[in-house]
Amino acid sequence: QLQVVESGGGLVQPGGSLRLSCAASGFTLAYYAVAWFRQAPGKERQGVSCISLNGITYYADSMKGRFTISRDNAKNTVYLQMNSLKPEDTGVYYCAVQKGDLLTFRINEYRYWGQGTQVTVSS
Repeated sequence: QLQVVESGGGLVQPGGSLRLSCAASGFTLAYYAVAWFRQAPGKERQGVSCISLNGITYYADSMKGRFTISRDNAKNTVYLQMNSLKPEDTGVYYCAVQKGDLLTFRINEYRYWGQGTQVTVSS
């Protein structure tokens, strides 16, 4: 069964850090581009970061310098390191696996989605 599972979310104070993990089962994540999206309450899902097959990365403007996406092909996992978190980073974070290898946040380019992990930034 092809599956993507996120983990690592939680409650953190402003300025804190979290590392999200996206683990795949049933297929090899190294063969696909992967992205992180987030959805805040009452808002549309937005792209956070994506990483290509060759490790080229792309970030939404508000995440540049604070978030880092990486992949560990041996563990079949993609990570999102989030530093200097702000209350506006609160939301459900989703991992998505693309059909190809584009650095894009177009949702219809992504074939597999996880169930999401909640990130809450609050004091």
